[in-house]
Amino acid sequence: MQILSVLLLQATTALPDTAVKAAVQATAPAEKISLFHLLMEGGVLMIPLLLCSLVLVYVFFERLSVVRKAAVIDDKFMQRIKEQVMNKNVEAAKASCRTSNTPVARMIEKGLDRIDKPYDIVEKTLENTGKLEVYKLERNLSVINAISGIAPVLGFLGTIAGMIILFFNVQHQGFSLETIAGGIYTKMVTSASGLIIGLFAYLGSAYLNAQINKSVNRMEAASVEFLDIVMETKGE
Repeated sequence: MQILSVLLLQATTALPDTAVKAAVQATAPAEKISLFHLLMEGGVLMIPLLLCSLVLVYVFFERLSVVRKAAVIDDKFMQRIKEQVMNKNVEAAKASCRTSNTPVARMIEKGLDRIDKPYDIVEKTLENTGKLEVYKLERNLSVINAISGIAPVLGFLGTIAGMIILFFNVQHQGFSLETIAGGIYTKMVTSASGLIIGLFAYLGSAYLNAQINKSVNRMEAASVEFLDIVMETKGE
């Protein structure tokens, strides 16, 4: 009976400690992952990834500004050019082109410079000028395309380098599950960052190409309309 009483007394005195520990664990705040901390843990390859992101933002918005300016054109522009050309007022038509200062207007202005030449020469002039204007719109798009491919590769390279260092430390310092888990999740930051940058670069390139294609369609339509004007003037 004395032994039973002692066991009951020990169990009673141990119960509050257990309850206190459970209460402390329940009220302990959960750890939060800081984005800045993760980026810092990504390693040295986060520097080129940061540079890629900065270049991507600059080139995208610079090209977007150019493409939007190219898309601004008066719906009555070609009608006004036709009236001026049919009235033999070519200089006024050129002035209208210079005032508009868009890819379509610059192409038509080159055509007006050759309007007295044979039809095939005017057509070739419009074609060459159109190609030049498209090249101006597509300038630096290759940079965005390159970033969409380079950024994920840099991310995977950073992760592979981090894993090599991690396993090297395990070999020389011993196995620790906590160390391995922490090392893996921090080194995966470079892969995630590279994929995100590459995704934004791909979407940015696709959007800009779609807007450029709209401008190209406007230029082709204006070219056909101007050639019709040339045919009318030469048929008179």
